[in-house]
Amino acid sequence: MAGARPSPVDKLIKPGRIRAVLTTLGREIAQDLIPVGTTLPPEPELETRFGVGRGVVREAIKTLAAKGLVSVRPRHGTHVLPRHEWSLLDRDVLSWLVGQDEPDRDLLLAIQEVRSIIEPAAAALAAERATRNDRWRIDTALAAMQTAKDQASALAADKAFHLAILDATHNPVLQGFRGAIDTILSTVFTVAVVSTGGWFRDNLPNHVAAARAIESGSPEKARAAMERLLGYTRLKLSNRKTAIAAATRKTVGSAVRSPKKTNLRNTRKRHGP
Repeated sequence: MAGARPSPVDKLIKPGRIRAVLTTLGREIAQDLIPVGTTLPPEPELETRFGVGRGVVREAIKTLAAKGLVSVRPRHGTHVLPRHEWSLLDRDVLSWLVGQDEPDRDLLLAIQEVRSIIEPAAAALAAERATRNDRWRIDTALAAMQTAKDQASALAADKAFHLAILDATHNPVLQGFRGAIDTILSTVFTVAVVSTGGWFRDNLPNHVAAARAIESGSPEKARAAMERLLGYTRLKLSNRKTAIAAATRKTVGSAVRSPKKTNLRNTRKRHGP
């Protein structure tokens, strides 16, 4: 008698387990908890740690290798590769890198540079190629941004606006950046918008200008409007980075000075005034 086939539940559970192992190891590598050059623990240790079988561990590591985070060599183990080897526009890799309480501002600014290369050109192409339905999607997203009542709806509308412009290029390679742009917008919105109250509204006129330029079929105006839009975001990220650096220096300075005062008070207690 043939062996029993896996039940549908088993098929659902295994991908879920692979995803859990992949996400945990990916985050630990991205956040330098498992540094570059480090050898990952042997498969039996990972199996024990995560409570999964060898097949799950191997699939997770295979995916990490495909994303450029690790190198798997027989008899040499699995090593963490330098960051320049990673697929930094991969949705998972980006989310692991920026999914910290305080994301790396230098990385976010580097991401903004990439957006500044891609999105103005996409806006110019959209002005030339957008269909009636494309323009409707862009305008609908813009209207949703203008009427957003909370952070979640504002973020969803902002994403829809930028992704609709990418789609309006009708260029399959540019459309391939949808996942990266989606992840980037989530992070940039949380860091630059929420932590710097009010500027989401201040940047709306630049969104309006981009939409109107695309609607009028003017590539030059669409490109310029998108450059202004992204430039505003880059400015806010830079200002936020400077403010955090100043606050960190102040905190460190206070921490360095405090022990001296404490020691002086302790000395006075022991030896009198």
